[in-house]
Amino acid sequence: MSDLAIGLILLSCSLLVLCSCLILLVKLLNSLLKGQVANAINRVINTDFPFPFTWVAGYLALLVGAGMTFLVQSSSVFTSAITPLIGIGVISLERAYPLTLGSNLGTTTTALLAALASPGDKLAAATQVALCHFFFNLLGILLWYPIPVTRVPIRMACALGKHTARYRWFAVLYLLLCFLLFPSVVFALSMAGWKVMTGIGTPVIILIISVATINLLQARRPDLLPLRLQNWDFLPAWLTSLQPMDDLITRVTLCMFPYSRVGSSHSPKIFMQD
Repeated sequence: MSDLAIGLILLSCSLLVLCSCLILLVKLLNSLLKGQVANAINRVINTDFPFPFTWVAGYLALLVGAGMTFLVQSSSVFTSAITPLIGIGVISLERAYPLTLGSNLGTTTTALLAALASPGDKLAAATQVALCHFFFNLLGILLWYPIPVTRVPIRMACALGKHTARYRWFAVLYLLLCFLLFPSVVFALSMAGWKVMTGIGTPVIILIISVATINLLQARRPDLLPLRLQNWDFLPAWLTSLQPMDDLITRVTLCMFPYSRVGSSHSPKIFMQD
């Protein structure tokens, strides 16, 4: 076998083992952390300091996330460990946010340690790359955490969670779009040249800014908008709701697997199990 074939086989096996370990870790924690153990963790992690030092708890959680990730040398393991705790209500979403940010900061230590172990002629370049990783994550924390109003990821997580709770396929679609399709399209546009990327990207950015501005005005100052733009009722249903796509996915699933149970919120009871 060629080196490429062996490399692909080893990559597939390593990904399979990694995903299996993460799934088993989540299931194990989900089964163990119940009852009095869950209550004890809830009291410790979600406790706030008395006023005016309530803000200190979030920064301590950030340091804890960084320290725990430094110990296990994997942000994936740490975030996968706290995910079931969030699901069963042991850790609040507001407290999990700084823990995750700290985990992103703690995972940079792996690159720093690897850079310090580089040969002498490669030490400067390796350290520069590791510091870029560190300062990128640090600036991200400074951008999205210190000021409460900038903690947009919490609101985004709530919105995505509500959609996923209603439409189980939404999580898979979100992963495919954000981590496969969107990066592939951006990469293809960048390879086509800056003229093509500018010609396509500029209208898209203008459209996104316009829609966000109209949504903001609809929520706060609808009187400033024309009567037709005060709501999105004039748009077709597939542009304003995921329900048409859910109906399509449900019909396709029932045609392919007539005896399967579909987790749709509006499916017949014979296909649902609460």
